[in-house]
Amino acid sequence: MSDYIFGRVLTAMVTPFNGDGSVNYGVAEKLASYLVDNGSDGIVVCGTTGESPALEHEEKNELLKVIKSAVGNRGKIIMGTGSNSTTSAIALTREAEKIGIDGSLQVVPYYNKPPQEGLYRHFGAIASACPDVPIMLYNIPGRTGKNLESTTIAQLGEKFDNIVAVKEASGNLEQAAQINALCGDDMLIYSGEDFLTLPMMTVGGVGVVSVASHLVGNDIQAMISAYELGKNKLAQEIQQKLHFIFKVLFCDTNPIPLKSALQLLGWNVGGVRLPLSPISEEHKLEVKKVLQELDLLSK
Repeated sequence: MSDYIFGRVLTAMVTPFNGDGSVNYGVAEKLASYLVDNGSDGIVVCGTTGESPALEHEEKNELLKVIKSAVGNRGKIIMGTGSNSTTSAIALTREAEKIGIDGSLQVVPYYNKPPQEGLYRHFGAIASACPDVPIMLYNIPGRTGKNLESTTIAQLGEKFDNIVAVKEASGNLEQAAQINALCGDDMLIYSGEDFLTLPMMTVGGVGVVSVASHLVGNDIQAMISAYELGKNKLAQEIQQKLHFIFKVLFCDTNPIPLKSALQLLGWNVGGVRLPLSPISEEHKLEVKKVLQELDLLSK
């Protein structure tokens, strides 16, 4: 299986809003086009960073159509179609497939905290119902309350040919290493956290589903390429350069700091929807300082 089925750097894109809180599809179109021209191999639509829990069904589908049109054949489109309801996840994935996606991001069911057998059956049911859709599992126990264990991932990958990747956001490098040991090249491992991208490459990762790539996509792409070429010192230097942007983008709940950064850089992405709240002045100053230090924003 090619490591480049989705690419190396996938941007979990924000959802731009107008002043009245409605989705700004025009800015979404421009931002998606910008991202694939600046380091992103693909776009993740309606993920956590896109505030998917606060989006209506019709808004999600329209975003997919707009972003797919903007990106064309320049990048992959992966859509978050997961749910804590198995039947809903299947329906959402089938609908997105009809519109046109290159893959589906399927989050571990949240709140209901199923056992590993339940997780196996949940993802297996989706994979069986949508056999032509490549699926990326999304393990983020900090948000879902449940860890998708490496043995369950391995069982899913062995049984279902279209379960091809995992966005591993547990923060546990040992788990990523175990997934790689159990699955090898049959399961592509993407870091779900920017600051762990390079460490995860050392234990079998192939790339990242990134937040920071909105701002430094070319640098992240360069870091991954340097590591793959054996230029480990250069990769480390890029990691060090980007350390503080990785950190500051999580000084508050994602995507609050990111949207502030984009606004400072002239992107009219608007604010966040409730139940998220506007960035504090203190955090906004932190974001601005890091942008200035990276020469992304004039001092």
